[in-house]
Amino acid sequence: MLKNQRGFTLIEMMIVLLVISVLLIITVPNVTQHNSKINSKGCDAFVQMVQAQVQAYELDEKKLPATIQELADKEYLNENQLTCQNGDEIIISADGEVSSKSPSS
Repeated sequence: MLKNQRGFTLIEMMIVLLVISVLLIITVPNVTQHNSKINSKGCDAFVQMVQAQVQAYELDEKKLPATIQELADKEYLNENQLTCQNGDEIIISADGEVSSKSPSS
C-alpha cells in the first residue's frame, strides 16, 4: 500500500528552474550595464580628489604640478593612485585642471 507522499514532481521542479533561469537572464545584463556606469562615476570622483590635491600642492609649493607623477613624488598621492580604477589616465593641464582620458583615445 502506498502512503500519501508529499513532494515536488519532476515537472514542478523543471518549472521552478525555468522561472529562475528567466530571472537570471533578465538580471545579469542589467548588472553589467551598471558596472560601466559605476566605474565612470568612480573615475569622476577620483578626478575631483586629484583636483583638490593639485590645489593643495599649489598652496604649499607656490606652483602647479606639471604631471600627476609630481604629485606622487611629493606624496600628495600614493604611487598606486596614478590612474582611475577603470584604467583611464589622469591628466593635469597647464592651468591646473585635472581630467581623465581613456588610454584608447
